[in-house]
Amino acid sequence: MHRTLFSGILAVTLFAAISAGAQTDVIRFQSGPERTALLELYTSEGCSSCPLAEAWLSGLKDSPRLWKDFAPVAFHVDYWNYLGWKDAWSDAEFSERQRSYAQIWHSGNIYTPELVLNGKEWHNWFAGRNGPQSDGDKVGVLSVVSSDTKLWRVSFNPVKDSSARYEIHAALLAGGIVSNVNAGENSGRQLQHDFAVVNLVRIGMTTTNGVASGRFIINAPKSNVGTARALVAWVTLGDELQPVQATGGWLVAPSKN
Repeated sequence: MHRTLFSGILAVTLFAAISAGAQTDVIRFQSGPERTALLELYTSEGCSSCPLAEAWLSGLKDSPRLWKDFAPVAFHVDYWNYLGWKDAWSDAEFSERQRSYAQIWHSGNIYTPELVLNGKEWHNWFAGRNGPQSDGDKVGVLSVVSSDTKLWRVSFNPVKDSSARYEIHAALLAGGIVSNVNAGENSGRQLQHDFAVVNLVRIGMTTTNGVASGRFIINAPKSNVGTARALVAWVTLGDELQPVQATGGWLVAPSKN
């Protein structure tokens, strides 16, 4: 997995190369003007208390607030891998992202499971079966569009800070993943993962006449992962972690049991 900052020239070149073979069906995910929250779960297959949080996150697949009030992502960290079981979905970059949050909060430790809502630690996540509600703040409309699920065009029309420098972040998610754990704290358990980040990219955006725009390419995993697929995208001011606006949706919807 890679998180890459593409230059505008590279993005335009890749767009020209890929658009020639693009499909005609267009996929569009778009927020409203009110903020869609980015909901982040930091988790690990090596953590015995994580399956409960993951089960809660999986339950949000049927929430009426999904993709409207919030967009969920599950980052599998790698710092529990030393316990004897390597989480196949873990990535050192995800652990570093969590550490960066801890630095911002002046916190001396990181842990799993941890929920982060709009860049802030969220403790009472278990109280709501349908996930968080929107805070109602009008921040602007974020739109991502693709005709092949690989190359995406992005635009963000902010309510304010129209001349600010924005970045777009995008995560490809996999769901319906089943993992049989044979060692570590969850030894002997069969775990299911949803909204697991399997690829993450980040690019700079260009602001013209108050609208920020850009393009990014996000590749599918080399092997077929899970039974569901989704994309979540969010904008930040510069290289900040805290999201300004988010959007997302299913590329391959989960099957109904």
